[in-house]
Amino acid sequence: MVTIARSRSIDRLRSRGAAAQLFAADPSSSMSVGAPAPLEVAERRQNSERVAAALKELPPEQRRVLELAYFEGLSQSEIATRLGDPLGTVKTRVRLGMEKLAGLLAEPEGAR
Repeated sequence: MVTIARSRSIDRLRSRGAAAQLFAADPSSSMSVGAPAPLEVAERRQNSERVAAALKELPPEQRRVLELAYFEGLSQSEIATRLGDPLGTVKTRVRLGMEKLAGLLAEPEGAR
């Protein structure tokens, strides 16, 4: 879930960048690059709150490696170096943390 959310965020940022370049090239264009719609803002806030709450449920070691990977953009090797842990330990913590997050963020069966 976190990877999907991260990928979609990157895609949106890239598309906004492309839209801004088009607008800068032709300012008379009727295309408007503005603030996101209120519904989009509310959905982002709700998703952020869900992810933050789920991260709090993780053991501190798992939460830390995921924060370094997804919020600071570090590779697993960089995380291992920064924390002074073996690479295998970091990989295990990432895998276990992602599995637990997926379970915590999964939609209930009735909501689909």
